[in-house]
Amino acid sequence: MGPGTGQGYSVVLPEKLQTGKWNVYRSARSPLKLVTRFPDHPDIGTLHDNFEYAVEAFRDYKYLGTRVRVDGMVGEYKWMTYGEAGTSRSAIGSGLIYHGIPKGATVGLYFINRPEWIIVDHACSAYSYISVPLYDTLGPDAVQYIVNHASVQGHSNLQPFCPPQPEDVATICYTSGTTGTPKGAVLAHENLIANVAGSSLSIKFYPSDIYISYLPLAHIYERANQISMAHFGVAVGFYQGDNLKLMDDIAALRPTIFSSVPRLYNRIYAGIINAVKTSGGLKERLFNAAYNAKMQAIANGKYPSPMWDRLVFNKIKEKLGGRVRILTSGASPLSQDVMDFLRICFGGLIIEGYGMTESACVISAMDEGYLIPGAPAVVIAYVGSFLILSSVYFPEIKLVDVPEMSYTSDDRPYPRGEICVRGPIVFRGYYKADVQT
Repeated sequence: MGPGTGQGYSVVLPEKLQTGKWNVYRSARSPLKLVTRFPDHPDIGTLHDNFEYAVEAFRDYKYLGTRVRVDGMVGEYKWMTYGEAGTSRSAIGSGLIYHGIPKGATVGLYFINRPEWIIVDHACSAYSYISVPLYDTLGPDAVQYIVNHASVQGHSNLQPFCPPQPEDVATICYTSGTTGTPKGAVLAHENLIANVAGSSLSIKFYPSDIYISYLPLAHIYERANQISMAHFGVAVGFYQGDNLKLMDDIAALRPTIFSSVPRLYNRIYAGIINAVKTSGGLKERLFNAAYNAKMQAIANGKYPSPMWDRLVFNKIKEKLGGRVRILTSGASPLSQDVMDFLRICFGGLIIEGYGMTESACVISAMDEGYLIPGAPAVVIAYVGSFLILSSVYFPEIKLVDVPEMSYTSDDRPYPRGEICVRGPIVFRGYYKADVQT
């Protein structure tokens, strides 16, 4: 049942479908209409509106952070505020206008995760350019030069914003090309706002939160995260750009929000389990006793004794800085073993989502109401090996039978089929590829 609602997590639409036997489902949190805007801020219709709201609401709060190098050594994080980022955004956008870049032009973003990436993206939104994220091949020095060059011209000749409309294209986000060559998914401002607004019904962030950015900004998962972080005034710290130094960056930043993919979570799981087995003796027995006790308590609907965290799990939590309260996972399914491990060892909320570039990120995700550590996720269907969770805020979902793959809506215990999605999150189509669209 939904949390405090007295009803299920999803509702069936009273709609007669032309094909297939499976009903169309919509979230019980918003059964009468699909979410297109933030309920508390319905005036936010574009990415520019979203960042303007953030600048006004969180002007002096920390926003974008990078580690400072002193005497060849990497030190603590240095921060730019929301207000400072807003000023830089205006300068860069004005610089693009100064250099004759016309409204509606595509602007390539071609470097690793760093503040300049985010600021240029905000500039694109403010001046009605279309950002096109690309994978990083340029070095940070070249990027710094280009941004500084545009800013020099911009600061001396600031231009008024040229804000887009919600239906205007915000970005062309290229898929990884797993089914052929990469395809450019054309996403409008209203697609991205609807997706992040829908997600906000389930989970809230705060200006006191800290997020570490290391997932590729060329992928929709991290893009949507960044939009959400700005809306809630979260501080975003960037990794150094070296995956081998990520854990060191995490230790320095001590984030409260950590987003990742199963590949990394699997590595964390394997590393800790191997370390426990290698330690042997008393340490291994203590870990196993703590793990089993916590698992048993959760299975019985009880809160585990905090003693186990003090004795065992707080040390493990330090692997992610010791303050993480929310972990999210996407891109592929987590195994139940790893999901249970994360819940027991790290605590907090572990949220698994399903989505794609073409849906502006999330299609469906766990609802906080059943995010009880150790409890299995409530599911409404399986598609291949991936579970489709029943908390759906912004699209409507149905399954279509795929007999040649033996996926049918009659499958038990969970129906299976091809996922069909409709609603405000669905993209405009593939860029210059009408047939594939």
